[in-house]
Amino acid sequence: MQTTVSDPFDSGTMLEGIRRWVEIETPTDAPGRVNELVQMVAESYRGLPVALERIAGTGGCGDHLIARSAWGADAPGILVLSHLDTVHPLGFIERLPFRIEGDSAFGPGIYDMKGGAYLAFRAFARLCEESERPPLGITHLYVSDEEIGSPTSRALIEAEGHKAKYVLVTEPARDGGKVVTGRKGVARFEVFVHGVPAHAGTRPQDGRSAIRELANVIQALEAMTDVGRGVTVNVGVIRGGTRPNVIAEEAYAHVDLRVTTIADADEFVGRILNLQSNTDGVTVKVAGALSRPPYEKSNAGAALYEHARTLAADIGFDLTDTFSGGGSDGNFTAAFTATLDGLGVDGRGAHTHYEQMYISSIEPRARLLHRLYQTLR
Repeated sequence: MQTTVSDPFDSGTMLEGIRRWVEIETPTDAPGRVNELVQMVAESYRGLPVALERIAGTGGCGDHLIARSAWGADAPGILVLSHLDTVHPLGFIERLPFRIEGDSAFGPGIYDMKGGAYLAFRAFARLCEESERPPLGITHLYVSDEEIGSPTSRALIEAEGHKAKYVLVTEPARDGGKVVTGRKGVARFEVFVHGVPAHAGTRPQDGRSAIRELANVIQALEAMTDVGRGVTVNVGVIRGGTRPNVIAEEAYAHVDLRVTTIADADEFVGRILNLQSNTDGVTVKVAGALSRPPYEKSNAGAALYEHARTLAADIGFDLTDTFSGGGSDGNFTAAFTATLDGLGVDGRGAHTHYEQMYISSIEPRARLLHRLYQTLR
């Protein structure tokens, strides 16, 4: 009688695992729910040759979880970066329940990035079932705050990245399955404008409008955008004043800067921080910094991509790369460790009410992660 061996990369089995992770809603600002998923992920490693470390959350965020393979701990190995938090608020799963329609599986965070995080776990679990250990140890870091810029996990990511030889990021694939080999850097700023209040009808000459000065600042900021250089400046939030008949004493703006190179980051961060008032009696103060450095495609990163492309061809699909305007935790490691991003599932609609992953991408991308674990040295 012939024994049937189950496929460790069966899409249906892995989809069921992804569903369990998706149905625990994990907004960044709901640390209790994030920790519920952290606990489920930790329990998934039961019986596997790993050492688990759980780092208590701070700053209103959930815990971080590190799973280190029992082999390869004495040498630089592979760091896998995943995040368990999502942007969707609690209760959003009522609007976007897990469901399957054709090749798409829907749910909050399924594409960004619970699908990819789960595939990386399954690829590791498969590795542990094999008799031969791979050349490098594997450390999988799950963080709880990526969607707000990783303020409580950045130091941990960078420390683990410095110890690694390679970094694999399970953010979702782009544009039909492309991996990411470069990302824009991100900086955020707050602009505070203080003027002089006065009655708008009887004594307007006594006032100095903070709102009018903020308008000048906004024009200066928006004029910095240089699409040809890949530099964008967006004033995304403004507020100010108290009443329509009062010259505004205060005004405020929240600003997003995106750049492609460290040189541009240095230049434009400096320009924004040095903005000055053009009106006597009005002050402009700017606070902020680069929150994610640009992820530039290094020689080591290019070689890692070429290795992955060869493995993908062996598996049976063509792997191409792209540059992304959005940031990820890969931005923190790319400057000093070979980093490959976008290794998660393919799909579309990240952060939307129709977020979905393509079921057909589950098996090949899990196999690619598994082969990377096996072959990187």
